Amino acid sequence: MTSIGPELLAESLQLIVYTAVAGVLTVGGVLVEQASVQHLGTGETMIALWLAALGGVMLYAGAYGLGYKKVLSQYV
Repeated sequence: MTSIGPELLAESLQLIVYTAVAGVLTVGGVLVEQASVQHLGTGETMIALWLAALGGVMLYAGAYGLGYKKVLSQYV
């Protein structure tokens, strides 16, 4: 039976953390975008635009910044 080296353990832990943070940011971004659409429907345009910008940043950071650049780049 082989033991896991500290380098492999550190890299695996880093990958798990990046994946979890990317998932939280992406799901949070979708929820903020949904809240933006709801505020837009009630006529609160300024809040809707603010939430849309915040949701866009969260989606970009989660899906592209961490998900694609950090997590998927380790597999390819």
